[in-house]
Amino acid sequence: LLEEAGGGLVQPGGSLRLSCVASRITLDHYAIGWFRHVPGKGREPLSCISDRDGFEQYADSVKGRITMSRGKAQNTRYLQMNNLKPGDPAVYSCAADSVQARPGGCGYLEVWGPGTLVNVSS
Repeated sequence: LLEEAGGGLVQPGGSLRLSCVASRITLDHYAIGWFRHVPGKGREPLSCISDRDGFEQYADSVKGRITMSRGKAQNTRYLQMNNLKPGDPAVYSCAADSVQARPGGCGYLEVWGPGTLVNVSS
């Protein structure tokens, strides 16, 4: 089970750090990704890291503005978002592969958190 936190209201140009915490397991060697969803617009993949594949990728829409990182706790991952724009409001969710160290794990993000809401407004 995954749970996100850290969403909220921020002014344009501001920053937020979202967290993704797994219960009962560590996230080491699992592929982890972040997505956002705007009602009526579908789900947009933002990023994914796979240690197994040595793979780290970011969507063009957010490249240079977001960074994934690990927390000190092995069950925590972060998404740092900078220079937030009026087009960024959405529910942000993390997702993980259900199999540890699976090749191509970023294509198997099957375990989802409920998401955290991000709003950008002046």
